[in-house]
Amino acid sequence: MKLQQLRYAVETFRHNLNVSEAAEALFTSQPGVSKQIKLLEEEIGVRIFIRHGKRMVAVTQAGRAVLETAERILRDVQHIKSIGGEFADTAGGVLTVAASHTHARCVLPPLAAAFAADHPDVCLNIITGTPDEVAAAVLRGEADFAVSSEPPRNIPPLRHLLSRPWRYALLLPKTHTLAEKSGASIRDLSDYPLLTYNYALQPHSVFGRALAKAQIHCRAALLSCDNDLLKTYVRAGLGIGLLDWAACAAEARDNGEWTVRDISHWFEPAYTQIIVRGDTQLRKYACDLIARIDENLTAPRIESLLYAPPADDFSI
Repeated sequence: MKLQQLRYAVETFRHNLNVSEAAEALFTSQPGVSKQIKLLEEEIGVRIFIRHGKRMVAVTQAGRAVLETAERILRDVQHIKSIGGEFADTAGGVLTVAASHTHARCVLPPLAAAFAADHPDVCLNIITGTPDEVAAAVLRGEADFAVSSEPPRNIPPLRHLLSRPWRYALLLPKTHTLAEKSGASIRDLSDYPLLTYNYALQPHSVFGRALAKAQIHCRAALLSCDNDLLKTYVRAGLGIGLLDWAACAAEARDNGEWTVRDISHWFEPAYTQIIVRGDTQLRKYACDLIARIDENLTAPRIESLLYAPPADDFSI
């Protein structure tokens, strides 16, 4: 059994059983991937994939167990490499950060510039997605850590470090009724078409929980993760925008045609989440970037939160 065979099987599964796409991602040939997967199946004595002709169409029950174990083995191998790099004191490498679109566009750029100046040999790779998508990237080992406003679904191997508070804002034309109304509440949102993030209305989101608590329903006119796209359609008159305050910074400074209204008091307190795997060791420069996002999350603080055993308190 070879690591290469495990990697081929896992990559094929990740590409929806499309061997051609898996081979392209692995920079190898389709026949080579198929051959190595068959050799793996012959060695372990079970079929991982169900085939129809030459195509893979499903995963067997035994195959799911094999793939889960293979993913864990590949993560552990990457972890060993990271540990080796740390103790060899290598200054270079690739740091992959999975971030919400707001953090990627509005929060990380100045931090990334300062980080690059201190770590010129580190390539910063930023991938974007919804809260669940960026958490999944960390879970699969595709990202060193994730930064998200909304908490993703709870996944046991992942740990959430709470960082700075964040808040929602309404983006409204100056002439809009809600821009001029004093004492507006979350119930007023049900009267207008809403433009917001495609995860904002999920039951476990900050906004979703607030809607459930108020027992109201909002009509979404447009859902997107792209702040610029949402603002474009607010300007086009499609509805009112419910956005992260950081995404509305330019409009908040502009006293012209727009009103940016802080509505954080409509919701329970919300905090930026730094998402990491609790079973991996963060590299030094990863901790450095996290500390730039939140100065309270220093390397010793992160280590104590993630790895220190709970202390028994026998005081009376």
